[in-house]
Amino acid sequence: MNKIITISRQYGSGGREIGDKLAKRFGVPFYDHALIEMAAKESGFSEKYFEDPEKNATNSFLYSIVRGMQYQYRNATPWSLEETVYTTQSDIIRKIADEGPCVIIGRCADYILSDYDDVVKIFIHADMDFRIERAIKIDSIDPKEAREHVRKKDKRRMNYYNYHSDTKWGDALNYHMSLDSSLCGIDTAVDIIAKFIGE
Repeated sequence: MNKIITISRQYGSGGREIGDKLAKRFGVPFYDHALIEMAAKESGFSEKYFEDPEKNATNSFLYSIVRGMQYQYRNATPWSLEETVYTTQSDIIRKIADEGPCVIIGRCADYILSDYDDVVKIFIHADMDFRIERAIKIDSIDPKEAREHVRKKDKRRMNYYNYHSDTKWGDALNYHMSLDSSLCGIDTAVDIIAKFIGE
């Protein structure tokens, strides 16, 4: 496999698990939380700034306003801090892509690497019940709060992605392949992507 696989995904769709299995199947590096650690070391900031970069993007309109506000935070504005986090992650993503084939989860990697010829862009989605079940089982989310939790996570990802890119998160036209993991299952999704890439 001589491709860089980027996986964007709805929360609870199993996109990270699919990416991990693909990386192991092809014997290539897998970047998710490891990317956070690399970005933190590169920038000198605490890892907490990289753990959930979408948390400030709950509302796209408010996000735009906040990013334009100016006030002191250790000699840096919230906008400049957020921009530094995004820019650092972008630099790290390009650096690891330059090193060779790998699988990268989220972080706008598909957009950041849009000028690379060897990138395969995948989007994983699933129906709400499937995602709620995974949120409860894997992330230990309270069943009473699971639906709202899933909805908010998706909204944050969408607003974060849409703000930083000139494309729309989840729009099938922006990806080489879009799969419904609740329909085909995690392992079958891995098989489909592997065959599509050329196992």
